[in-house]
Amino acid sequence: MKMGIKDIIVWRIIPGLAVAIAAAAGFFLSHEFPFAFIFATVVPLSNGVLPPSVVGHGKMRGTPEVPSDLMPLPRPKDELFLDLPGGGKLPQQGIGMCCRATATDDVLVYRTVLWYLLLGGRHIDGAHVYWNHAAIGRGISEAIRRGVPREEIFVTTKIFPTHFGFESTKENVQNYLRELGLGYIDMVLLHWPQNFPLLSSPCQKEGKSRSECRRETWRALSNLREEGLIKNAGVSNFSLKHIKELEGFGAPIANNQISFHPFEPDHVMETVKYCQSNGITVTAYSPLGLTSITICSGMRDKDRAHANNLLRELSSKYGKNVSQIMLRWAVQTGCAVIPGTGNPDHMKENLSVYEFYLRDEDMDAINQLKHVAEGFTHVDVRQLE
Repeated sequence: MKMGIKDIIVWRIIPGLAVAIAAAAGFFLSHEFPFAFIFATVVPLSNGVLPPSVVGHGKMRGTPEVPSDLMPLPRPKDELFLDLPGGGKLPQQGIGMCCRATATDDVLVYRTVLWYLLLGGRHIDGAHVYWNHAAIGRGISEAIRRGVPREEIFVTTKIFPTHFGFESTKENVQNYLRELGLGYIDMVLLHWPQNFPLLSSPCQKEGKSRSECRRETWRALSNLREEGLIKNAGVSNFSLKHIKELEGFGAPIANNQISFHPFEPDHVMETVKYCQSNGITVTAYSPLGLTSITICSGMRDKDRAHANNLLRELSSKYGKNVSQIMLRWAVQTGCAVIPGTGNPDHMKENLSVYEFYLRDEDMDAINQLKHVAEGFTHVDVRQLE
């Protein structure tokens, strides 16, 4: 019998899609950390690149091989640090290992970490959900073999809300240590105040509230700090209300990592100032603006920033590119910055932010860019429970 278009859709296409969706769902749910697998798949696809989960690792173009005879270069001259409540120091310039296609390929992640450490960088920012701990660990191990002292390297990672809870946190941090191949982790952060929709944690499954789960996780990190397995505990994407519920509860809050750049609204600067006045360091992720495609315009925040007249004028004035001006602004605001790149030339440019200083009047002018922030992507965590 000849089938019409409607019949084909009903009897062929829809069942086929249903089977495909069911198979994909079954695969993801059987994965150790389904959300991380999805994250590592979606990020390359959003950049028009097939993910390593499809084509395999080492197939992606990007970070060049590191010469076998390249030895560690000196650390940046006039390097700056933030004092942590536990007595350690956080390098103000770091590298973020998230949210770009090359951060999902194990081969390129290894090269990125090795390049960065050999070029003099010392602050590496990762997370469980980025699904690249093992490759980061191999890069660190090779850098140490070539002469970079472990005690100079500051490694941050984050526990995702799907693993919040006392026992779950302790178990997961032990896994992070094994994956990274480290005897201790310099800092572990709570990645977000709460889970995304449809996701839950072992703590929530016990009937506890999101607030209780954050405190249980913090109690576990405090214990791990006492045991010497982590040096510092902190938070990420936390609003003032989330921070205040943990203050005085266990370990001191060493850091709050938030989206921060000149085009952020006033409430973000309020969070920065509160943290800094209460002994909590701040790390700026996406210090150049979010690099993902914005839904509204199809234009990336970074492209918007590079088109800004003031930043272009300052770029010409100081002989630095716009990215360096933005990074230096954040550093002079008292924050650490973790721009992400797999390009060794860009790593050198980012590490050079210690080499110049923005005048007060130029800092003031950049501070006013928050008033021309229309169209920029903002992460507003104040509404999270």
